[in-house]
Amino acid sequence: MLTSQRKALIAERLNREGEIVAKTLAGELALSEDTIRRDLREMAAEGLLKRVHGGALPLVPPLPDFAARQAVASDEKAALGARAADMVKPEQVIFVDGGTTTAALARALPRGFAFTVVTHSPTIACELERHPTAEVVLIGGRLYKHSMVTGGAAALEMIRSLKADLYFMGVTAAHPTHGLTTGDMEEAATKRIIAENAAATFVLLTQEKLGRASPWRIMPLPAATGLIVPAGLMPEVLAPYRDLDVEIVEA
Repeated sequence: MLTSQRKALIAERLNREGEIVAKTLAGELALSEDTIRRDLREMAAEGLLKRVHGGALPLVPPLPDFAARQAVASDEKAALGARAADMVKPEQVIFVDGGTTTAALARALPRGFAFTVVTHSPTIACELERHPTAEVVLIGGRLYKHSMVTGGAAALEMIRSLKADLYFMGVTAAHPTHGLTTGDMEEAATKRIIAENAAATFVLLTQEKLGRASPWRIMPLPAATGLIVPAGLMPEVLAPYRDLDVEIVEA
């Protein structure tokens, strides 16, 4: 098999199955594992996939700026946000992550009873400016402009002093093996600490984030209480996540 044919097969398999295991593919093609690894290295250098230990994953492209992301999959995000908002109960303290999907959640939060929203996102706080019953606590720190959240020592000190009933997490990717990931090392650490200080963590996931991985791991999938995903996904898409005994909430 020519190199170009192998790479085309790898790209097709990666698109269909969401990962490549070098040892398995080498056995199927009766090739050496070194040959497959070399192909994966070359494809990674060309920006076609992400190399990981033992194989490869689809490449998650760099995020566009916050304003541009607001227009992407807006109906899907609205449905996820509405389903997450239904989980909120009176007098709870909820932590709402930054992001365009969680902004949809903020807009859908119930207005018939009192609760507290803690966030490190000025954008989320602004969404709640006119909310009649939500007490809003905004965590300060250095602003990460691409995702519109604060971070750094001051933010982490405040987060560690908090015990939230619910944490609604935003991520850039979720993969059964490689877990919940994001594109920034500091943000990954911040999200992990928020989850450690919450009684329950639910992750809002648009379809495009499933089966992918970003550079920085937040935590393994089973560490989350549940995943909120779009309704109507094919059973085989969700099967690897259900196998991890994590709650799947369809929106």
